[in-house]
Amino acid sequence: MEHRERHCPVPSPRCLIPLPVGYKLPVSWPKSRDMIWYDNVPHPKLVEYKKDQNWVKKSGNYFVFPGGGTQFKDGVNHYIEFIEETFPTIEWGKSIRVILDVGCGVASFGGYLLDKNVITMSFAPKDEHEAQIQFALERGIPATLSVIATKKLAFSDNAFDMIHCARCRVHWHADGGKPLMELNRILRPGGYFIWSATPVYKKDEGHKTVWKVMVNLTEAMCWKMVARTYFKRARVGLVIYQKPDSSSCYENRKENNPPMCEQKHRLNSSWYTPLDSCLLPLPTSSYEWPAPWPQRLNTKPLSLSLETDAEEIFNEDTRHWAALVSAVYLGGLGINWSTVRNVMDMNAGYGGFATALIDRPLWVMNVVPISGPDTLPIIFDRGLIGTYHDWCESFNAYPRTFDLLHSIFLFGNLSQRCDLVDVAVEMDRVLRPGGYLLVQDTIQMIKQLGSILRSLHWSVTLHQEQFLVVKKDFWRPKDTARE
Repeated sequence: MEHRERHCPVPSPRCLIPLPVGYKLPVSWPKSRDMIWYDNVPHPKLVEYKKDQNWVKKSGNYFVFPGGGTQFKDGVNHYIEFIEETFPTIEWGKSIRVILDVGCGVASFGGYLLDKNVITMSFAPKDEHEAQIQFALERGIPATLSVIATKKLAFSDNAFDMIHCARCRVHWHADGGKPLMELNRILRPGGYFIWSATPVYKKDEGHKTVWKVMVNLTEAMCWKMVARTYFKRARVGLVIYQKPDSSSCYENRKENNPPMCEQKHRLNSSWYTPLDSCLLPLPTSSYEWPAPWPQRLNTKPLSLSLETDAEEIFNEDTRHWAALVSAVYLGGLGINWSTVRNVMDMNAGYGGFATALIDRPLWVMNVVPISGPDTLPIIFDRGLIGTYHDWCESFNAYPRTFDLLHSIFLFGNLSQRCDLVDVAVEMDRVLRPGGYLLVQDTIQMIKQLGSILRSLHWSVTLHQEQFLVVKKDFWRPKDTARE
């Protein structure tokens, strides 16, 4: 799978992505969860390829999503209920808030969990399944392009409450178990891994061999099997593992294999970093799980600095964003928030912007630039989702997948490392026609950025001498070819 990892060309391409023939403004949420315009993502291969699994169907001018998947052909709601019945401790949307769905298909699992106050980071590679992540984002479901291969995922340590894999085509035991050790790295202590796959329940020699290897590997990692069951109605089985929440099991192992990781240089350590073949150390005493949702959002994050004024700085940041979004963003900048579903905060800090928008029918991809402070653990502690990124490169998303990009004092530092024209081209790529860019920055930087964006025929407005609001339209250069 190495060939499906990030490989960014140097220099960055300076070209504008043409619109597909017939492209129109996306179907609005929540209708978009179940249907999108065919012309916006004109890739019909999955309709035929997955026709027996109810992933997606074509109906007139639309793609329709019945809620099926490889492991839940009869509908994802039954599958979600089955998981909770199997292991009631899960409590969707309370103790389990932030999930990673590996090899997510068109992200129906994450899309339906939104009804239970669960936010899922769904990911899959660009592979023979064509545009599955583009389908997910067009539906308004959180998702990103990624793959487990040779490099770490762009998430912080101990981030997710639960990780889910339903026939996700990852060989967890490969390369000495490195893929499963990567899940161990990003899974919160005491968190759960749901593996819904044929080796769990099929009894032929090949499947039994894989199951035996997984048993040995998970036991060596001190993962506890808390449930294993078979869903007769859907004819699928699953197993639920729990990661330990203290180091006692590691200390009592007969062999130190896999070994414990050294803790040096771990900040932002997952960006273009090879997979580990070791286990993260855990607290010597029992780990403290985050507060139940929604109290978790504004509770002191577990990973917040221990410095004396850290909590007050965090609380002041939360108050600042609540006031700014309420008084300025929602009513004073001319943004039609009813058209906004997919949001990206390009320099997310503590996630205060996303927190202030939590009651609106949208979701935020919180991006923590690798050149700045590492606040991504705090974002996950709050029950939000995010990722590391270097804005001198392209983001892991398809064209036309976000309705609003937000940036606060990002471009000054960025302009010292790369050309803002390249950054503008990337923003043009991921922003939908009719979408907005909202920037707070210095006047000098706003003027420089505004000039570049006007050349792309975006409408540019300055509010209160500090907020740049830019709207992208349908303009494309006349000499471009259609997709």
